[in-house]
Amino acid sequence: MTLATTLRSLTAPLRPRKGDATRAAIVEAALAIARRDGLEGLTIGALADALSMSKSGVFAHFGSREDLQLAVLNEYAARFVDDVLRPAVREPRGLPRLQALLDNWLELLGRELQQGCLLIAGASEYDDREGSLHDAMVRIVTAWKGELLRAIEGARSEGHLDRRVDADQLVFEIYGLMLVAHQDARLLHSGDSLQRARTALARLLASAGAPGRGGRASTVRRSATASPGDTPTSRPRARAGSSTPAARRTKKTSKE
Repeated sequence: MTLATTLRSLTAPLRPRKGDATRAAIVEAALAIARRDGLEGLTIGALADALSMSKSGVFAHFGSREDLQLAVLNEYAARFVDDVLRPAVREPRGLPRLQALLDNWLELLGRELQQGCLLIAGASEYDDREGSLHDAMVRIVTAWKGELLRAIEGARSEGHLDRRVDADQLVFEIYGLMLVAHQDARLLHSGDSLQRARTALARLLASAGAPGRGGRASTVRRSATASPGDTPTSRPRARAGSSTPAARRTKKTSKE
């Protein structure tokens, strides 16, 4: 199931009535609170205060706090699709589309570093909870990883990635890089986390490159570990039968 399909299935029961601007304004304000305090920090009382509304006025649009939280999560996911997925699928199938997905994701993550990423933070909030929010979070994350997997498989079938690449492993590593970039930026306040993530993603894709496209895994590993001036090409080897200075000195001594 694609991320867009998953999103439609989640939002269908919660879709606002046509022209319901008040409900949309409530969700917008609730999203801002959830980015700052997490979905569990979102309360009807705090939302009513932020909007200068009564609690009953907020409840008139949502049957419960959980319905409000689901609406916020779904709104976030819809914006994620619009910012990351939709522009990428317009790119040619294969590596261009995969690269666009990753570039868009990093760009969004960069904008969210001050606000907080609801997808990453929410996964931590609900990883050991049961209920509708946990299930919705699982479906959204699973669907997004499915989109990454589909893009990787497309790049592999187009010959842009080595056909032997383990697509599931590559998804795992890509997702791990994004998680550590978020943690370094948000928790450790590292100023270079996004650039390090870009560098790591480029190396990861290069290591998965198809033979003959300049992205052999062995080439990337070698360049990543070798010191300057110590690459295989920096030390030309003598051809068999060639005469080196040491060999010429030895030959001259033996003749004398």
